[in-house]
Amino acid sequence: MTGGWTFEGQPSAIGGGAMTLVAGGSFCVSARSGDIFPGSAHGIYYADTRLLSHWELRIDDGPIEELQVLPGEPYHATFVGRAKPRPGQAESTLLVVRDRYVGGGLSEDLTIRNMSHEPAGCMVTLHVGSDVCDLFEVKTHRVHWVADVTTAAEERSLRMFSVSKGRGVRVVAKADGTPVLPVLNPRLIIFRVVVPPRGEWTACVQANPIIDGAETEPWYSEKRLSPALVRRAGQLFEWDRRLPKVTTTNTALAGILRQSHNDLGALRLFDPEHPELPPTVAAGAPWFMTLFGRDSLLTAWMALALDPELAHGTLTRLAALQGTKIDPLTEEEPGKIMHELRYGARQDDTSSGGHAYYGSVDASPLFVILLGELRRWGLHRAAVERLLPHADAALEWIERYGMRDGFLWYQRKTDQGLLNQGWKDSFDGINFADGTIARPPIALAEVQGYVYAACIARHYFAKEAGDTETERRYRERAAELRARFNERFWLPDRGYFAVGLDHEGRPIDALASNMGHCLWSGIVDRDKAAAVAEHLLSPRMFTGFGIRTLASDMGAYNPMSYHNGSVWPHDSALVASGLMRYGFVEGAQRVATGLFDAARAFGDRLPELFCGFDRGEFHVPVPYPTSCSPQAWASATPIQLIRLLLRVDPWVPHRKVWIAPVLPRGFGHLRISGFPLAGGRVDLEAREDSGEVYVSGLPEEVRLIAEARPPAAFGKPSGGAPGAG
Repeated sequence: MTGGWTFEGQPSAIGGGAMTLVAGGSFCVSARSGDIFPGSAHGIYYADTRLLSHWELRIDDGPIEELQVLPGEPYHATFVGRAKPRPGQAESTLLVVRDRYVGGGLSEDLTIRNMSHEPAGCMVTLHVGSDVCDLFEVKTHRVHWVADVTTAAEERSLRMFSVSKGRGVRVVAKADGTPVLPVLNPRLIIFRVVVPPRGEWTACVQANPIIDGAETEPWYSEKRLSPALVRRAGQLFEWDRRLPKVTTTNTALAGILRQSHNDLGALRLFDPEHPELPPTVAAGAPWFMTLFGRDSLLTAWMALALDPELAHGTLTRLAALQGTKIDPLTEEEPGKIMHELRYGARQDDTSSGGHAYYGSVDASPLFVILLGELRRWGLHRAAVERLLPHADAALEWIERYGMRDGFLWYQRKTDQGLLNQGWKDSFDGINFADGTIARPPIALAEVQGYVYAACIARHYFAKEAGDTETERRYRERAAELRARFNERFWLPDRGYFAVGLDHEGRPIDALASNMGHCLWSGIVDRDKAAAVAEHLLSPRMFTGFGIRTLASDMGAYNPMSYHNGSVWPHDSALVASGLMRYGFVEGAQRVATGLFDAARAFGDRLPELFCGFDRGEFHVPVPYPTSCSPQAWASATPIQLIRLLLRVDPWVPHRKVWIAPVLPRGFGHLRISGFPLAGGRVDLEAREDSGEVYVSGLPEEVRLIAEARPPAAFGKPSGGAPGAG
């Protein structure tokens, strides 16, 4: 998920022990002391701009010793430390507390508490710096000081501003009765403080963003009673109130699900001009705090059992941004679903309204898949009907602009776009078994599966509307694509599917996780499924914690790489869903259990990815240094794993729902209250020992079938996979 406009590669490392706070599209990355150090990826970011690149507190020119971090809401943390001992002291008597709120800038309350019986005089210095860098410059190690960034000292404030970008920040210091000293160095704010015996001194420092020349206060300004705070608190309260409640005898599972709940809540994005609209979901912190096509759609799909509003909001916003014209620079084309929305200043556009980049081959079919899933669950029916023309436009884009030789291909339109435009979008993410990098145009295996599932979903829309011509057309498209895919992508001498076809139409013969997505979409012929499952669960692919993106005997394999041997939780969850769909229950349970173990090892929060070392070599998963955390589809992974283990497979338009739990041994009992289904809320209880399921609250017209769903149309297995009817 590298994303972006003009780079290839992986994000900049933020370093071990970093603390990330998020609020809407703004975030802060700091050391656990609370300091933001220059020369790193630390910073306070808003509108895809690093407002502050240096924010370091010192007392008597000494650093603050970290004691503890007290996390609060996703946008709030308290950093507790102490000053260095004063002359003649064995230990420090000055406690330092930094109470930080992030959102549209920063507000920080600073308290120095004197634990001594004597007054303590000290100099409190805040080192402040801003490079006004674009987010992409930071995450791709291309930071440079903007030549026209000027710093001006004003009364109790510093103003740093770039005329060319129209962006900057003003840092305002407030401390009753304590003068700010005249500033000789324009990047210092200095207080002369006397803290009384057993007393304390307080101050508030705010970082006010300046976007398009206009300055605004942080959402959580002094006293933290701003309308934004009230609105955000209300949004989180409402989120907690209406979500399903999970009760389980498995305490580890309870912690993981609670963390997923909290992280997905933190990653929601609201339109500030229309807060009544349903939220979308950002791809992840710190680098992807914006709406994505692929990432947000897959996250909403996996989180559907938790909150269908994410699907509703994501589909609505992406429909509003759907391509309408041909623009090679942004890769926009009529009907195409965008890749990502950004707010950073560009030479050709300095507006704050955001600009979309469309370099994604899979967002368009995934849009149709998610809309079809809402139909299957019987949710947001009016919105689904309203959005159906946008699904048709996305399918039209596939046929008109993307299809060649019966497959959907990608190739960037300019050298400023992404070279690879599937989910493995790093420049070296698609390669042959010998390690040779494949050259575009490329037809990816999983993308053909997405198109297949999108056609199946559209076929059922038409069938239920009595539109026999459209029903026939998409049924035939799906059948033709499935037959063609199983012929061209299958490698009979290897017993698995190629990653894709390269620019010459040659099969890209690496053994990779992509084909697990093909199980998920249902495009794999049943006679090939067992061989695919065997490869995915082999020691070359399965680490014990998850499925590697690339097998360990491939030429490009590197367990510490971004896409060539690492483990991505969302990728493994889709593989597990595919295994369950084709009836490989034990294999799906193994992958799900491994991912839950990994989550537990990471403090209940699955990161974007982790290294692909075998569990037999390292008994805990090894972190990947630039991994986003929290990250949307990783946060949604535990929700999807619960769904696949419960084997929840609704078909509400036909008044049926299949639920047949296969909880692994030791998983415990599970009860979910307020499960969204058929436009209402149901309660569900599953018992590990008996495999029985108890469901209450289903509408009378919907029949519960307490068994695994049988194969559906076209010889296609079911099991809660996309497009299934």
